[in-house]
Amino acid sequence: MSEVRGIRVEPDKATGVAVVTLDRPEKHNAIDLTAARDLSAAWRGFRFDDSVRAVVVTGAGARAFCTGIDRSVEVPQPSSPYSIDDPLLAIGPKANDLWKPVIAAVNGMACGGAFYLLGEAEFVVASRDATFFDPHTTYGMVSAYEAIAMAQRMPFGEVARMSLMGTAERLSAQRAYEIGLVSELTDPGEALAAAVRSAETIASYPTAAVQGTVRAVWAAKEAARVQATAQAPHLIALGNLPAERQAELFTARRASFRVR
Repeated sequence: MSEVRGIRVEPDKATGVAVVTLDRPEKHNAIDLTAARDLSAAWRGFRFDDSVRAVVVTGAGARAFCTGIDRSVEVPQPSSPYSIDDPLLAIGPKANDLWKPVIAAVNGMACGGAFYLLGEAEFVVASRDATFFDPHTTYGMVSAYEAIAMAQRMPFGEVARMSLMGTAERLSAQRAYEIGLVSELTDPGEALAAAVRSAETIASYPTAAVQGTVRAVWAAKEAARVQATAQAPHLIALGNLPAERQAELFTARRASFRVR
């Protein structure tokens, strides 16, 4: 096992499965700059490790899979209005040219920047108490990369509703399963074990055929995804409120929400 601040990487050479755990449960597994860099490094490292043939990504604890970027972290931005630095753009496996299969095991909340990871997993296993939501609009932010990622996995009306309703509504694990975002539901605390079982099966197959299949599945939608994400920086630059105003809205956020 290798451990760095914010994530744990646990490869099992006997099965060929590595488990990557976001390990900041006290922060709902929110991602800071160090964790973002370490996630990217982990994915790129798996490209050269032939003993790892499948990966499961999950979050520590029962309260959250991931709640996106740690809002207590200040992300330096260039002065040019034509440039925006987003540290989460490189936290997913596909962004790092990893084409080994990745399964997400979701417990608790998965929201906002978590979709960078869920959007680049092959499929999602979730606990029945998991919930999914996108808080961006509530805080005066454009949901661009997150909405685009989910639009590849969910019906249009569902991703539009989740993206627009902000923190007022959360998608239940049951509803996520019904619309295809989640492929398997488990009892609380069992999502990781179920995801690992699937990963072990996949890892037992000839790796070249598995990786070729992963590439084929992604090729079916890659053109639309690339065209959509090309627009994202401009939409964010035009639509986001100033950071100070975002912080005010975040501080004043309401705790109430409904689950559907």
